[in-house]
Amino acid sequence: MKHKILIVDDEEEVRQTIQLQLKDTGMEVIEAEDGEKGIALLDSENALDVDVIICDVRMPKINGVEAVAYFRREYPAIPVIVLTGFPDAKLATDFMKQGAFDYLVKPVEKEALIDVVTKAAGQRHSGGGSGMIV
Repeated sequence: MKHKILIVDDEEEVRQTIQLQLKDTGMEVIEAEDGEKGIALLDSENALDVDVIICDVRMPKINGVEAVAYFRREYPAIPVIVLTGFPDAKLATDFMKQGAFDYLVKPVEKEALIDVVTKAAGQRHSGGGSGMIV
């Protein structure tokens, strides 16, 4: 099964790097350069086709905190992985309480990224609930 991953990050280099890291896994990657475009893309796509959302925190227009809250509220079955260049333990805890699948700090090693995305996509298709890690 080919998984579809939505990357929401304002840095084109980060989106391209993630796409390259996931390329050999057979996953299809779609991109949005900010939270507003990520929400619009998810709302316009068949959201059932999206298996995992990877979302940055600091972005223009709609930031990651607002975007993740929207994704969790409107699409609770899609696991959300938070990706940030600015680690913050309180923010990480808040995201996890909201139901984020995981919280990763840039730069993420390829193997770690593939592992987390694969687990999140597997949970999506096993009906694994809220997206929280217990």
